[in-house]
Amino acid sequence: MLELCRRDQWRASDLDWSRTPRALSRDDELAIVQLFTDMAAIERLAGAMFTEQRRRATDPRLQQIFASFVVDEARHAAVAERLARFYDVHHYRAYATSPALVSFTPHFVHAIRFLSDDVANAYITGGELILDVALLRSINDYVQDPMSQQAMDLINRDESRHIAVDYHMSEYYASPAYTARLETAPALPVRERAQAAWAFVNVLYFSAPFFRDVFFGPMDRIDPGGRRMREAFKRMQLLGFKPGLKDRPFSRFNRVLHETFNHPVAGPVLGPLAARMVGVDARYMKRLYTEEEAASVEHRSFDDLAEDALQAKYRN
Repeated sequence: MLELCRRDQWRASDLDWSRTPRALSRDDELAIVQLFTDMAAIERLAGAMFTEQRRRATDPRLQQIFASFVVDEARHAAVAERLARFYDVHHYRAYATSPALVSFTPHFVHAIRFLSDDVANAYITGGELILDVALLRSINDYVQDPMSQQAMDLINRDESRHIAVDYHMSEYYASPAYTARLETAPALPVRERAQAAWAFVNVLYFSAPFFRDVFFGPMDRIDPGGRRMREAFKRMQLLGFKPGLKDRPFSRFNRVLHETFNHPVAGPVLGPLAARMVGVDARYMKRLYTEEEAASVEHRSFDDLAEDALQAKYRN
């Protein structure tokens, strides 16, 4: 993986910016420029997450891999900004990052520093799945332009490496070695535990408008029916069944909320509260997997699950 990270580096200048964008309607141009404007901020947020993972890593190879991911995300952000300018042909209005994304970012970056390693990785993996399986592919299909296609091909190649490592880290957090490490680790000071709890509460509070305005709302336009978003959330739900992960406190917390939402009696009453606590649109709180798929997770490797997630983004 480290060799792939080194070999597959590229620069924004490698793209052919001399192209002319295809003719767009006013509504499409407004939507596309805003999508790329927000994408730039999302990529920077991903970079902050990988910076934190690099800080926590003890293996020198992992440190170098995460460092390369930080470089990847900075490049993706720069390309997204340039794509926003590229498609802003008529300058219909001034564009800025969505306010909900601006509000969410500092709380999430703060929380990642205080949350346990497995919880931080769960958020990072979920974010990468949404980004790679759903958002980037749908933006590209909506734009339908060679300039976007060339950029997204390279960005998707980078993101595939990110997801592979996310699943690798999930495997470690499901391992007996990580359990033993937790059991022997000294208890956190009360002050740090309070900071972690407060950070987590803020993430839960600000996540709902963030997901609504930055992911679910735009995806309703560029991925009608939410097929790709369901694919991303399905992989998150299935990962929670993996032995070693399903018994972690954060997995149990999410499972209780999902079971509450889907319960025939409690769901209609408490389901909206459960969805609000997760910050997720009710459509993606539903069970998106079959019983057979959930049962098969126990016997599948993390590499296999990662490959399945990567293949999902190429399915029509």
